Amino acid sequence: KLSQQVLDLFQVCQQQTCDLNKKELCRTELQREIQRIFPQSRLFLVGSSLNGFGTRSSDGDLCLVVKEEPVNQKTEARHILSLVQKLFSTKLSSYIERPQLIRAKVPIVKFRDKVSCVEFDLNVNNIVGIRNTFLLRTYAHIENRVRPLVLVVKKWASFHDINDASRGTLNSYSLVLMVLHYLQTLPEPILPSLQKNYPESFDPTMQLHLVHQAPRTIPPYRSKNGSSLGDLLIGFFKYYATEFDWSHQMISVREARAVPRPDGTEWRNKFICVEEPFDGTNTARAVHEKQKFDIIKGEFLKSWQVLRDKKDLKCILPLRATTQKR
Repeated sequence: KLSQQVLDLFQVCQQQTCDLNKKELCRTELQREIQRIFPQSRLFLVGSSLNGFGTRSSDGDLCLVVKEEPVNQKTEARHILSLVQKLFSTKLSSYIERPQLIRAKVPIVKFRDKVSCVEFDLNVNNIVGIRNTFLLRTYAHIENRVRPLVLVVKKWASFHDINDASRGTLNSYSLVLMVLHYLQTLPEPILPSLQKNYPESFDPTMQLHLVHQAPRTIPPYRSKNGSSLGDLLIGFFKYYATEFDWSHQMISVREARAVPRPDGTEWRNKFICVEEPFDGTNTARAVHEKQKFDIIKGEFLKSWQVLRDKKDLKCILPLRATTQKR
């Protein structure tokens, strides 16, 4: 029953081709306009819209690549984005709504496209985001149980208010990596480390225009683990509620195991350590308050106990609220 509930939720909420086409249309139009200011630039759709883990309500993520070299995010990227914001709020104001520059570690312009009614975040030269989009896309498609499991975990985290980095909880990217890590570390793994098994397909120095081709050559993963979606979901909550050692371990999808926490400043006062598979940064760095960390841990524990006893998804995620938002 629980497995069927997970599958049903996935089928209702997963991003549809028409959703993706709307985002792609917007990307094409914006690229054409931005190329009038930056002739050599390219605009990439990245993140959940393209990585296989998108829902019908997913925002769009865009990466503007102005040159092959790295861009100083504090100065240069901010300057480029201010020009993009100006373009959006003047010439393109008829179909772009409320563009605003957000000054984060990776600054972005947030805006809404009136045609597709999609909210977008646009960054400059955050190239790791293009690489990890296609790494995640490969994980999403080499094993059939991955996408339904990730989608239900994302919906669960949103419902319990622990899926918002701007409020000190987990971003969706970290949640996806947490699910992949769990599936990699089962006694009989359901996923391998793709970076270990296919290093040439996920070479961090690969030219950007080739990145999207790599996943096509990778065959499905045949796991000997026959666990149902329901049992895997219960196991996921149990793993993070009772087995994973938060204070001493880091989640590494690249290594397909829990590794000792690094020493650097990036990790010292953080409560959750999730390694970005390409650049090694902490994707969960937003969780820097113990109070928020305790809330997150508490939700894992409660959901594990309830799901273990009741085996009913509605007990941890009211399906009506979830499917309305899509």
